[in-house]
Amino acid sequence: MNFSEYYDLTRFRPAHVDMLHRINEFGPKFAERAPKHDEEASFPTENYNDLRDAGFLKLVIPEEFGGDGFTLGEYATIGAEIGKYCGATALTFNMHTSSMMWLRFMYEMDNLTPDERTAFKRMRELQFAKVVNDGAIFSQPISEGGTNWTSEPIKTNCRRVDGGWLINGFKKFASLAGHCDYYSIVCTEHFDGKEPAHEDTMDFAVHKDAPGLSIVGDWDPIGMRGTVSRDLILKDVFVSEDDLMMPAGVFGKTLSQWPHMMATLSPAYMGVAQSAYDFTVEYLRGETPGQPPIDRRVYPTKRATVGKMFQKLTEMRSIWTNAFLEAKPFPSKAEVMRIYAAQYAVMEGVQEMAALAIRTCGGQSMLKTLPLERIYRDSRCGALMLPYTTEIMEDYLSMMSVYDMDDIDKVNSETVSARISMWRPADDTAKTEAA
Repeated sequence: MNFSEYYDLTRFRPAHVDMLHRINEFGPKFAERAPKHDEEASFPTENYNDLRDAGFLKLVIPEEFGGDGFTLGEYATIGAEIGKYCGATALTFNMHTSSMMWLRFMYEMDNLTPDERTAFKRMRELQFAKVVNDGAIFSQPISEGGTNWTSEPIKTNCRRVDGGWLINGFKKFASLAGHCDYYSIVCTEHFDGKEPAHEDTMDFAVHKDAPGLSIVGDWDPIGMRGTVSRDLILKDVFVSEDDLMMPAGVFGKTLSQWPHMMATLSPAYMGVAQSAYDFTVEYLRGETPGQPPIDRRVYPTKRATVGKMFQKLTEMRSIWTNAFLEAKPFPSKAEVMRIYAAQYAVMEGVQEMAALAIRTCGGQSMLKTLPLERIYRDSRCGALMLPYTTEIMEDYLSMMSVYDMDDIDKVNSETVSARISMWRPADDTAKTEAA
């Protein structure tokens, strides 16, 4: 299905529509390569060459730095269009793009102090140039396994030494491992006599060949195999001021007020849901390449189920698109609840879409020679991904529905630790003082 059939293009800028068209021009190549990368659990390097050549690596970088200046909502629809052809490419593309989004959108926040903004300005100039001038690819490995990484200070740490810092720690599920130029390493600066704290969070661009950085572990997951999300070990990795991606503490005080930036894993799965529907329609019409032209539309039960799929897909896309197009810093409670609901709808809905596709198309569609089997496995991964797993979204939505925000932290719960990453209303006083 062409994107013009499921988006109201009158809401999109011409440059945005042009990028969607570009994805559809080389997207079929992504789909052709996807089976091999899934089988081998190998990284889609050729896809990234195409994305780099077409200018997608600088999609959200501000225009004054040579980028395209796309909004978060515009990026989300483009990420979903990539996911329609290859979920693993879309998911890893998000890791790169999110690194650029943090540099852009966190800098624009009203709660930065003048000193923070001055320091941040130089950092952006250095990091954006790597992408715009050199075509560098960034990865964004944050998870350390076992906990919501926004709930407590990041365990990976850095300490001051002559000329910079030394980083020590571990990162789990580091997508693009061995296939990016820089890893955006979020860590906590440690000081003697002081407990680790959120306000000491740092973010460094660590070069792929940095001494002390190693990639470990096997990579043989059930789905999203082309992400090559192996583990990173950092042992006395030296970084300097030139490697900083944001000033100390900015990560914690800005990300909580830009919750939409924590939902950017969902575009890949919105695209996977679309691919499940597209395959089903193609299969029932007898138009699947390499398969006999059997018309399966004659069965009323199959027609009814594909109608249910269309209904489900339309519901998902509507809430998801609107939530991302209204994305902005310091959102209202209603806007935050809508992005939480959109995250939940996509990550749960994509699994339902893939299951319905299997039920509708039948057993032959599950052969590994056809894409539905891979789509089904890929669809199972989204609901598990921090920081916005479906269980956490259920908790956030339920708490924000029945409690006032001032009362949430007083409620006893086994999941209280995860609520540290929940959005809170902006402190207007702090914004005024920062300015």
